[in-house]
Amino acid sequence: MLTRAIDKIAPAWHGQGLAVRLALALVAVTVALASIVAAPGLRGALGAGLGLLMLAIAAVDARRFIIPNELVALALALGLVHAALGDSDNVIATVALAVARGAVLGILFWTLREIYVRWRGRDGLGLGDVKLSVAAGIWLDWPTIPVAVEIAAVAALVVYGIGHFAGRRRIHAGLRLPFGLFLAPAVWLAWLLQLWLEWL
Repeated sequence: MLTRAIDKIAPAWHGQGLAVRLALALVAVTVALASIVAAPGLRGALGAGLGLLMLAIAAVDARRFIIPNELVALALALGLVHAALGDSDNVIATVALAVARGAVLGILFWTLREIYVRWRGRDGLGLGDVKLSVAAGIWLDWPTIPVAVEIAAVAALVVYGIGHFAGRRRIHAGLRLPFGLFLAPAVWLAWLLQLWLEWL
């Protein structure tokens, strides 16, 4: 699965300049180090894996408007391990709660997608975004789930608003938006926030 995931990422890097690749590599190292510093040990290593997967998803979605299933599957698998570490006395209940959160968030995103399709006659959210939301629900607790969605939505509005007013892209009803570009990093940021809230 990891090999297939790497094969999915490779085309997104093709044609990128050296400066872009170096910047992405620097961001990847920063994400991994920040995760390990925030949560030393296995949780931090899993968080680093989450951060790198979310970075890869963002890069692929930005370039190809697709979220690879393999990357989401890896995020789901790491999330289940991460959930199991949350309460060693009741692993089954903790993992079941994480799965329930993922299912609820996935259903909400899928419902939103279907409502938009029926209302506008075209896709507003891709199935990849729905699958990514399931991974987000597994990784994040109830209070940080809306934070991740809000970070993603606000970041998308800001980036596309700046592009519009700078004259680079006109915002209109048919504009395609790679929402995974914003949701994926927001999931990792919300996970960091979740760790901080646990320390309080």
